[in-house]
Amino acid sequence: MKKIVKSERAPQPIGPYSQAIKSGGFLFISGQTPLDAHTGQIVYGGVQTQTHQVIANLKSILEKENLALENVVKTTVFLKDINNFPLMNEAYAKYFTNEPPARTTVEVSRLPMDVEVEIDAIAVYP
Repeated sequence: MKKIVKSERAPQPIGPYSQAIKSGGFLFISGQTPLDAHTGQIVYGGVQTQTHQVIANLKSILEKENLALENVVKTTVFLKDINNFPLMNEAYAKYFTNEPPARTTVEVSRLPMDVEVEIDAIAVYP
């Protein structure tokens, strides 16, 4: 059984996918980019600024299900340039201070709308 989860406070899908799917006690959140849900525009200012926006988008989807970043058990970080890893990591660390989730970080050749970072997440329901 699965349930589609949609938050109006996060960017709307730009293709045939859901923001998130609830299934088997988990919430699977699609990759989030640094798109501001209110303006519909990419947030620029470097990988740190974009990482903050991406995590804000993740939080909006989690909150729709009464979850928080503490419920995240796994993330995947996609970076346009792996040389930006330390900057992304510094911003990311501000949100996952206690018992951080498992994480995979990879460099990719290109991301949607040429953004610097995209992050997906898996959260567990209490």
